[in-house]
Amino acid sequence: MGFFDKFKNKAQKAKGRQKEAAGRKSGDPYLEAEGTKDRLAGGAKQVGEQAKDAVKEARKSQR
Repeated sequence: MGFFDKFKNKAQKAKGRQKEAAGRKSGDPYLEAEGTKDRLAGGAKQVGEQAKDAVKEARKSQR
């Protein structure tokens, strides 16, 4: 996984956490839900990138 992709996914997760906290604090369920969506999307992207890395490593080891 490239450094930029890792950074971008972690930033999205952090942004989601902040939105969730702001939504809870202000009592805005829509902002909280949007934050949850952002956090989960960032995590899913990170898992996808890790799967790509695993496939690349498996191909390298077969050579």
